[in-house]
Amino acid sequence: MTPIQLSLLAYAATAMLLIMTPGLDTVMTVRAATSQGHRAGFGVVAGVTIGCILWGLAAALGVTALLTTSKLAFMALKVAGALYLGWMGCNLILKPRDNLLAEKGPPRGGGFKGGFRKGLMTNLLNPKVGLFVMTFLPQFIPAGANPLRHTLILVAILATLSCLWLCLLVSLCVPLGRLMAKPAVVRVFDRLAGIVFLAFGFKLLGAQAH
Repeated sequence: MTPIQLSLLAYAATAMLLIMTPGLDTVMTVRAATSQGHRAGFGVVAGVTIGCILWGLAAALGVTALLTTSKLAFMALKVAGALYLGWMGCNLILKPRDNLLAEKGPPRGGGFKGGFRKGLMTNLLNPKVGLFVMTFLPQFIPAGANPLRHTLILVAILATLSCLWLCLLVSLCVPLGRLMAKPAVVRVFDRLAGIVFLAFGFKLLGAQAH
C-alpha cells in the first residue's frame, strides 16, 4: 500500500473511535430519535453532517485559523454556542414532554426540519468543532500530498463515518422510544438531556482558542 493509502486507513480508524465516543452530537441524536421518531433523528444526523462538512471546508480554506488568531471572533462564536445550548437545556428542564410518542398537533420542534435545524446550529455554533478539525486533520496529510485536495478527502471520510454511526444510533433508539411511554420516565429523560446540554454549554464557555 502507498503511504497515502496507509494514512487514510489510520485516519479512518482513529476518526471512527473518536466519533463513537459519546458527545453532544450523540446526546442530540439519541434524544431526537427516542422522543420524536426516526424523522427527527435523521434530521439531526443530516444537520450534524452538513455542519461537519462546512467546518471541514472552512478548515481547508484556512477560515478556522481566524478562531486561533482572533480572540474576539472565538469569544463571539463560543458565547453564541453556549447560549444556544443553554436555551435548549433550560427549555427541556422547565418544559419537559409528557409523552415521547405523537401528541395532539405537531411535536414541539419535531420532524426532519426541526431536527436538522438543531443539529446544524449546534454544530456550527461550536468553535471547538472547527478547532478539532483544524488540528486533527493535518496530522494525516502525508508528505507530497496536495494539502487542499487531501483535506477535502479527509473531511468527506469524517462526515461519512459520522453520518453512518449516528444513523445506526437512530435505528437502535427508535424502538426504545416506543417502550418509553410513561410520562414520568419521559420527563426525567428530557430533564437529564437538558442538564447534559447545560453542562456542554458551560464546558464550551471554558474552551480556549489555544
